[in-house]
Amino acid sequence: MKKVVKFGGSSLASAEQFKKVGEIIRQDSSRRYVVPSAPGKRFPNDIKVTDMLYDCYETAVSGEEFADKLEKIEERYQEIIDGLKLDFSLEKDFAVISENFKKGAGKDYAASRGEYLNGKVMAAYLGIPFVDAAEVVRFDEDGSFNDAVTDELLAGRLADLERAVIPGFYGAKEDGTVVTFSRGGSDITGSLVALAVHADLYENWTDVSGFLIADPRIVRNSKSIEIITYKELRELSYMGASVLHEDAIFPVRKVGIPINIRNTNAPEDKGTLIVESTCRKSKYTITGIAGTDGFAAITVEKAMMNSEIGFCRKVLQVFEENNVSIEHMPSGIDTMTIFVHKNEFEEKEQKILADITKAVNPDHIELESDLALIAIVGRGMKSTRGTAGRIFSALAHAHINVKMIDQGSSELNIIVGVRHEDFKNAIRALYEIFVLTQL
Repeated sequence: MKKVVKFGGSSLASAEQFKKVGEIIRQDSSRRYVVPSAPGKRFPNDIKVTDMLYDCYETAVSGEEFADKLEKIEERYQEIIDGLKLDFSLEKDFAVISENFKKGAGKDYAASRGEYLNGKVMAAYLGIPFVDAAEVVRFDEDGSFNDAVTDELLAGRLADLERAVIPGFYGAKEDGTVVTFSRGGSDITGSLVALAVHADLYENWTDVSGFLIADPRIVRNSKSIEIITYKELRELSYMGASVLHEDAIFPVRKVGIPINIRNTNAPEDKGTLIVESTCRKSKYTITGIAGTDGFAAITVEKAMMNSEIGFCRKVLQVFEENNVSIEHMPSGIDTMTIFVHKNEFEEKEQKILADITKAVNPDHIELESDLALIAIVGRGMKSTRGTAGRIFSALAHAHINVKMIDQGSSELNIIVGVRHEDFKNAIRALYEIFVLTQL
């Protein structure tokens, strides 16, 4: 069996965390390819190394003295090296980084050094080869990711390596210019490595025991999800669930490699298994609940709207021309409502309203802000009667008014819109009826 293991920043924030990671890797010989993030926070008010690097680089390019800030970063790594009792030094690497900062190597280069340096420490600690991601993860000249070339480079480089450390989060253009993925991009690197080596499993180690049914900041002691499909994960991630970078599923999904979300601090927990499909039934009717706040709704009303050909297209074109993305669009016979992100809409509000008036000459336009959308997701909903009824019942019992309801044709999710002030109570009410008091 062959596994790729990715460890997040909190899992590698200190020497003690490194030791936990080392124990996890050594206890299973199939954990052969390791993808580390940069050191995260050691305690709540600590600063992530990536943020320290950004700050240091900004100081450097502004022409100010940055040696002290770079030295503090070096001290963070030295603390880990000393704690692991390694005969290993990053002195030459920091000298190179200092010179490149002076030359203005770029923000992406600066941010990537956290993973690069942590990868070198990890390789020294495990006694296995280090592979620089800049040599095997390729971006095109315009900065877009090139998956085909990356797979070829990674597969070729790792073919003769039984074990290796490949730092996450970054790659490079053909000329060597470093480019990073978005925040959390080490998840993507792990997925790319899993694809390249034809792994049997991609383990993603973090500081939680997999996905939880609901946000633990809203629902205390939320139960965990044992198994989830890629489709369910996409729906929950879209609505704010953020244990895994949502783009990390694509490389492994197309070849059927499962992802296992595990907890570095509780390695005995099974975590959450992410798969393409499964015949295993969920313990509950739903798989998860996720929501996000900060929406506005624009309701366009016009008599006989349904018989006016092209009406909806004209309204939607207004939003497209103003570069505002649409989240949901419930409609009636004489009305259509467009849900958008409030922060995108507000600054263009009056122009959009004027453009809608010109485009379709509506009878009335109504605006409502401070709305939230909540997704109730689960493959079990398709075969369970009365799911929508239970949703309405739970929200009514909690005295919450539903502003919108939308169910996809796949019957995989139901999305409800509520007022901002009802957001958290709505999630708690839904969790209670589907998990705590399920029939």
